[in-house]
Amino acid sequence: MTRLIRYLTHPQVNIDPEIPVPQWSLSAQGRARVEALADSHALLPTEYIYASDETKALETAGILAESSFAKVMIRAKMGENDRSATGFLDTDAFETHADAFFGDPKNSIDGWEPAADAQARIVTAVKAAIAEAPDGNLLFVGHGAVGTLLYCALSDFPIDRKYDQGREGGGNYITLDTNTLRPQHHWQPMEALYQT
Repeated sequence: MTRLIRYLTHPQVNIDPEIPVPQWSLSAQGRARVEALADSHALLPTEYIYASDETKALETAGILAESSFAKVMIRAKMGENDRSATGFLDTDAFETHADAFFGDPKNSIDGWEPAADAQARIVTAVKAAIAEAPDGNLLFVGHGAVGTLLYCALSDFPIDRKYDQGREGGGNYITLDTNTLRPQHHWQPMEALYQT
């Protein structure tokens, strides 16, 4: 039996400059989207959910686990690219830094984790989880930047922001080929799992 392997990015969050980014929670809109996916039962059966240890990813995984009865496995190495050196950045500054992050993947941008390092980390974490997981469908719940880096690596594409999920707030997924791990499609919104 072919197992399903998906990677899902968390959806919209509450942006709060006073709270470290890894501790941001899902916004009401983001939570509603995850709850709608959970209520659809589109992820059944999913036996294991591997989640980043950041709050927004854990919240997403927790909601989905309740409806799918999946076991949640927390993996810190699935976290978003480390950009703690700059702390919170307003939208314009963040977009400039993100462009530079993807545009110069081997070098740190103002202390950010280099994209090449973040890519190696997320690829290793995902492959290790797949190798250790018993048979069953897997869902990875993570983040947009490292998700894009994973997508590029598994697709044999160079690191490039043109492969990201877009800037509509997250909540997108890719499906990985069971044998090759190559993405079977570009990012799709989570709603595509249950809306026809």
